[in-house]
Amino acid sequence: MKRILLSISFLISHFSFTVAQEHCLWYDRPAQTWTQALPIGNGTMGAMVYGTPAVERIQLNEETIWAGQPNQVLNPEAKEYLPKVRQLIFEGRYKEAELLANEKVMPVGAGQNRGMPFQPFGDLHIAMPGHAAYSNYERLLDIDNARSIVRYDVDGVHYERETIAPLGSKVVALHLTASKPGMISFTASFSTPHTDVLTGLFADSCLSNSVYLHGVSAKHEDVKGKVRFMGMMTARATNGSVSTADGQLSVTRADEATIYVTVGTNVVDYKDISGDEVKQAADRLQAAVSMGYDRLKQRHEQFYHLLYDRVKLDLGPDLYPRVPTDKRISQFSNLPPLTPHPSPLHDNHLVETYFQFGRYLLISSSQPDNINPATLQGIWNEKMLPSWDSKYTTNINLEMNYWPAEVCNLTWMNEPLFRLIREVSETGRQTARDMYGADGWVLHHNTDQWRVTGPIDRAATGLWPMGAAWLCRHLWEHWLFTGDRDFLRQYFPIMLDAARFYSQILVQHPTKPYLVICPGESPEHGGKGRPSPLDAGVTMDNQLITELFTNVLEAAQVLGEDNSHFSFLISLLAKIPPMQIGRWGQLQEWLDDLDDPKDTHRHFSHLYGLYPSNQISPYRTPELWKAARTSLEARGDVSTGWSMGWKVCCWARLLDGEHAYKLIQDQLTLTADTFLIFGTQKQRGGTYPNMFDAHPPFQIDGNFGCTAGIAEMLLQSHDGFIYLLPALPSAWKDGSVRGLRARGGFEVDMYWKDGRLTRAVVRSENGGLCRIRSATPLKGKGLKAVKESNPDSTHLYNIQTRAGSTYELTSR
Repeated sequence: MKRILLSISFLISHFSFTVAQEHCLWYDRPAQTWTQALPIGNGTMGAMVYGTPAVERIQLNEETIWAGQPNQVLNPEAKEYLPKVRQLIFEGRYKEAELLANEKVMPVGAGQNRGMPFQPFGDLHIAMPGHAAYSNYERLLDIDNARSIVRYDVDGVHYERETIAPLGSKVVALHLTASKPGMISFTASFSTPHTDVLTGLFADSCLSNSVYLHGVSAKHEDVKGKVRFMGMMTARATNGSVSTADGQLSVTRADEATIYVTVGTNVVDYKDISGDEVKQAADRLQAAVSMGYDRLKQRHEQFYHLLYDRVKLDLGPDLYPRVPTDKRISQFSNLPPLTPHPSPLHDNHLVETYFQFGRYLLISSSQPDNINPATLQGIWNEKMLPSWDSKYTTNINLEMNYWPAEVCNLTWMNEPLFRLIREVSETGRQTARDMYGADGWVLHHNTDQWRVTGPIDRAATGLWPMGAAWLCRHLWEHWLFTGDRDFLRQYFPIMLDAARFYSQILVQHPTKPYLVICPGESPEHGGKGRPSPLDAGVTMDNQLITELFTNVLEAAQVLGEDNSHFSFLISLLAKIPPMQIGRWGQLQEWLDDLDDPKDTHRHFSHLYGLYPSNQISPYRTPELWKAARTSLEARGDVSTGWSMGWKVCCWARLLDGEHAYKLIQDQLTLTADTFLIFGTQKQRGGTYPNMFDAHPPFQIDGNFGCTAGIAEMLLQSHDGFIYLLPALPSAWKDGSVRGLRARGGFEVDMYWKDGRLTRAVVRSENGGLCRIRSATPLKGKGLKAVKESNPDSTHLYNIQTRAGSTYELTSR
């Protein structure tokens, strides 16, 4: 991480950045609900800005405020009863196996829990007397510059509030200005849903006029909360006065003012809560105040543009800049088109903005120096008991958060995920030993800040030991995209130990010639009419095992590692069940042909091999590729928000741009966000007014999944070549994209017109062979056509590249 931060600092000192504002979420009224408020964040602090003139509300999070304390979850009887559960499954007594697992394997009784929830700090309120009668109102989230802006007029005075969560700092800063001097007056205060908190004035000569809120996180499921947190704020004003009283901060008759807010906690890491939250908060606040708002904002923009500007997508001009974003979302998939323009039918700039919004959210919720990766809601959560605890569900949701990181040129944002992988590989060793009697490490379907690795919730969802295998894919993908041999060497032991665990828990199927994981399950899905999700040798388990073992063996070759365990892995690979095509042409989800063609469940985990993995290909496995399409068609389109994001990725891998675009339309369907509706009638997935993904409720993985899917429609590199515009829909007739990353250490720009590639630029970071596939015939220096044994309508080329060189290709 130190190397990452040094490289960022070097680039900032050598590059200048221009401020543009092409992509924003724009509204003509304040937010009334949380899913109308606008998110800002710097990985450590997250804030939701409502934009109400008279009494502003900014809801605040800090990444380490979680319920509970360091702990692990494991039923001490699990090791004894797992063989009995396995035997019941092999005998076809699935429901009995599930009931026994719930009683004897899953965590039940005193001292057990289902993981801890991510919790909010509270709210910042800013009361501005006389500002209820406002006019000419607008608020926006400027995605291109990572700032929230609120503008309005009161009694002939124009007011503006700019709020940032500056990268490189651990604060939120709010800058207030007016068109006439002496017009900034307000009172600011904290509130919190936590109980038994202390508020007051912070007595420090270096932080005059500061107020605080001091508390501790909540108890949850008999685990006492021990995360102490200290929220602090102060203000600096031009002219006027700043004062504090009764835990409130006031500014009177200033020309302009800045409020600085921060939160410190006692969390050092997942096993250490010995930190000093008061000192941390004071240090963070003092550093920001000493820098001042202008310098803080300038550095923030430098850091942000270094990351954000690496990818530029252009699908055409913004034809509706003064139409509120929620209205654009509501009309996106409807005809006739929005007024005042009669054409085109497609609001392509909304898709472009949605793509960049996903990148913005990842930058804002996952910075290299964070303790935690982005949760199920990123860094934003207003509830003490959020849905699914807003923790880390590892049977797709955590991984989906990071699907855009490599291809969308945000590889640095992976670091908190890599940290979590390192830490669960530590805690998972004891779980592997005590629960399975195996070496290596294991992670089930959920973890939290305390890095629990045992199974939680019910056996029907939680008795899934494959989280380690899926997370190891991200380590291998980082190597494929970057060629960072030092990184691979650092993380290879974690991959090897995960493989060692699975090699020891594979068991012989009693009636089939295969080694299988048992108990296993196709995540959260038992299939229509089946008594229980528990089974043996399900397709996704087989895909994950095959992928992990294969990647470990390839990594060993790259690093020159020699280990007697490698030959054992090779022998095991030959005994893993292959993917199978079922009776109606589908890719089977289970070892037996049990799939129901009318099943439209949100999870379709057997298509892991299609995406994010690369085990299903139109060129290498055409029959399986067709079967995957049959399965995906049967699952249907409209589903939960994150499921539709995954489907965009899968339809892109099926090279069907029109169907992928149809899923984007389904995703960009406005979801009702009022409590009067939610809970009283069934809601479909889609998008909230603030562009957050709607499961419903809010889950950020749908944003990240769809962003990755849009990139996958434009560029693919998983199949041994870089495929240019593999799934371009007719709606994106003309356009360009710059800066997408491809495996092998390549960066690609593309330009197209009338649906046909006109120009591509390939930059080679590491050198070596670059293989290109395109529907358009190409020409360029060093480009050589490749003859294929089974040619299709595309064209395949080779370029032998040199590290640091750029190659330009044009259409013939």
